[in-house]
Amino acid sequence: MHDKLETRTFLLFLLIVTIGFFLLLKPFFGTIFWACAIAIIFAPLHTKLSNRWPQSPNRNALLTLFLCILVVIIPVVLVVSSVISEGVVVYNKLQSGEINPGHYIDSMHTAFPTLNKLLASVGFNIENLKSDALNAAMSSGKFIAEHTLTIGQNAFGFVVNIVLMLYIAFFMLRDGSYLVDLMVRALPLGDARERMLFALFAEVTRATIKGNVVIAMIQGAIGGLTLWALGVHGALLWGVFMALASLIPAVGSALIWIPIALYLAAIGETTSSLILAGVGAGVIGMLDNVLRPILVGRDTQLPDYLVLLSTLGGIAMFGINGFVIGPLVAALFIAFWGIFIRDVNNTELASSEESTEESPTSSD
Repeated sequence: MHDKLETRTFLLFLLIVTIGFFLLLKPFFGTIFWACAIAIIFAPLHTKLSNRWPQSPNRNALLTLFLCILVVIIPVVLVVSSVISEGVVVYNKLQSGEINPGHYIDSMHTAFPTLNKLLASVGFNIENLKSDALNAAMSSGKFIAEHTLTIGQNAFGFVVNIVLMLYIAFFMLRDGSYLVDLMVRALPLGDARERMLFALFAEVTRATIKGNVVIAMIQGAIGGLTLWALGVHGALLWGVFMALASLIPAVGSALIWIPIALYLAAIGETTSSLILAGVGAGVIGMLDNVLRPILVGRDTQLPDYLVLLSTLGGIAMFGINGFVIGPLVAALFIAFWGIFIRDVNNTELASSEESTEESPTSSD
């Protein structure tokens, strides 16, 4: 009795301390998450380096992180800084009246009267739409302009988060196998199940980032270059918007390039509109509809509809991190239920075999 009381008390305090520890790390959730993601994505490279120089674990981890900085961190920082600068320019043009969203809506109103009737039939008022578009554009530009100053003021904090992420990723790379073995020993789920779940976690994370981020970057680059070649103002900004929109499965970057193509047609730029529509549907759409299910659905073993729902739900719950966390939770949900069903079926089969073996004896 005394032993049971000690065990239960220990487990209670273990639970309290664990919850407190996770609450302590909550402010760094994004940093830790992306450190784990970097370690998972670059793990194959680190493994190759470790096989070549098995006596230099620190050097192998540092070389892997150096490549990550060159390939990922520096390009992302450059793109973000360029987008912020261009966003401030757009905001200034909105304030000066050089860019007038109402003018664009008037052009669409004149060019597509059938569309106007359709919008009117569902309760859209053109004047209200013009006002809302101007307010949305001003709010977006103001947001970017204000956050440019904020980012400048918090540059030290931003750099600290980047350094902290890379610092954690270093230990994840160097000690990854040891940490996995430690968690396998600690968790009471069975070693085989735990290793399968950890492998699934790594596979889904790698596949989701590979499928979504890589495709988003390619789509944004193709869309931005196409708009730049067609002479559309703010091509870099629109390209980034296409990349962000492409994280939404099924719809994707069409949310951006279709309205732009319609506007180009409305102002008489028919050739440019057709070129953009052709690139959007033929190239960007092909990447979204063909490569995404292959890269994400195949590697995660999730059906397309579940990838869509889990991605949207993940973004709604966790923000930008949700496009990875959503499919990961869905894959773990299916894995846990698969293990449960398998174990239940095995238990029922074993019970059935035992009863079959005992029945002749009882009849005797």
